[in-house]
Amino acid sequence: MAKKKILMLVGDYVEDYEVMVPFQMLLMVGHEVHAVCPDKQAGDTVVTAIHDFEGEQTYSEKRGHNFQLNATFNDIELEEYDALVIPGGRAPEYLRLKPSVIEIVEHFDAEGKPIAAICHGPQLLASAGVLADKECTAYPSVGPDVASTGGRWIEPSADMDNAHVDGNLVTAPAWPAHPAWIREFLKVLGTKITL
Repeated sequence: MAKKKILMLVGDYVEDYEVMVPFQMLLMVGHEVHAVCPDKQAGDTVVTAIHDFEGEQTYSEKRGHNFQLNATFNDIELEEYDALVIPGGRAPEYLRLKPSVIEIVEHFDAEGKPIAAICHGPQLLASAGVLADKECTAYPSVGPDVASTGGRWIEPSADMDNAHVDGNLVTAPAWPAHPAWIREFLKVLGTKITL
């Protein structure tokens, strides 16, 4: 297996599981992952949010951990990266307002590099205009963003544990989908795990 270099876009109140689990899992299988945030440097932290499904009409939100960045946003060279990961939580709703973040998403799409986005992460895809004629799932409240930008909305399963693949794009509705989402992303990356 060829080691891949993966960029992860995060910000304050990124969803706790959606940043920590894929970050650690991708490192575990041998890939190099750089987690970056605009206006922050390697060694800085972002605050995470824990979103849970407790029977109300939408998810609940609690303060999570501090997640330490291991790369500096202003130092990244996009050509060096093989893939992009966009966790959900609150971060995507304001990260999409930063032109530099949108340019990153546009780069990975234009190059046909693998992109994995979960929960509210597809808000960045919609804002970058890269969903036209692509199938995408996400947290249900992001469905209108997907549809309004020309994407084909894929309804999440009742348990929020499905992932969807459309070419280089791997999307999922929320952290219960980690097994499916990460498995499909590894396939798109060409990562083979044998037992």
